[in-house]
Amino acid sequence: MTEYSEHYYTAEDGVRTYYRRYPGQGSGSPTPVICLHGLTRNSKDFEDVAPRIAAAGHDVIAIDVRGRGKSGYDPEPGNYTPAVYVQDVIGVLDKAGWREAIFIGTSMGGLMTMIHAALQPDRIKAAVINDIGPVIDPKGLSRIQGYVGGAGPFQTWDEAAEAVRTINGVAFPNETGQAFWTAFAKRVCRETAGGEIVFDYDKNISKPVQDGNAAPPDMWPYFDALSAKPLLLIRGALTDLLSEETVQEMARRRQHMERVDIANVGHAPLLTEPRAREAIDAFLAEHG
Repeated sequence: MTEYSEHYYTAEDGVRTYYRRYPGQGSGSPTPVICLHGLTRNSKDFEDVAPRIAAAGHDVIAIDVRGRGKSGYDPEPGNYTPAVYVQDVIGVLDKAGWREAIFIGTSMGGLMTMIHAALQPDRIKAAVINDIGPVIDPKGLSRIQGYVGGAGPFQTWDEAAEAVRTINGVAFPNETGQAFWTAFAKRVCRETAGGEIVFDYDKNISKPVQDGNAAPPDMWPYFDALSAKPLLLIRGALTDLLSEETVQEMARRRQHMERVDIANVGHAPLLTEPRAREAIDAFLAEHG
């Protein structure tokens, strides 16, 4: 597996953003790739995806958005919004010296990608957005509001895995093995110095979400900025966050948008599913 180095970018407000950097393998210099995770996740979401992309020659960065993982917690919860996160991403890209990148954004990371396209269109060469669109289905948003910032702490990894299964089982109905859910828990949780296991994010990230400020009220202009780029949409066939109606409008506005649906998966695909992996590999080979 490709090794990564660890880095930090410090924003003007003093909050540090942690990121993993995976060096591209082999000769040549294909376009680098930046990976942006979802609301309650972190760079470990891409610990299988990023090495595979790096093995194909791309330099890869996977970020812990502020308030998650090894990044700093923001003392002002109102800053836990995609618009602020995008400014951190810009800072990371500047520090890395990347003038152009391919963006892979899961859920909230896809929203960040759309906003970035409106702010710095030349920075994005192509984009993969995973199970998100300009309209967030109220059913899915209500489900997220019901759990974010809530559960824990846990005394054992088995207990944490069961909590993760309770939250995410609807998205992965075919995953019944304990090993899957324990691995999932170890990506989204951490062990404290006192030996307890907690979700690996600042619980205050829930405040803007509960207040209905998870994204700008009208994301269509941001999608329109992104839709000028080569675009791959990956959608969980069972998703409750991205409606078919929204996807059809996305396709109408961006007629050459590639679309892949992942069977028997909800929000959001892990991008390790064979169909998702094949689609991303082909997309990067064509546009990277």
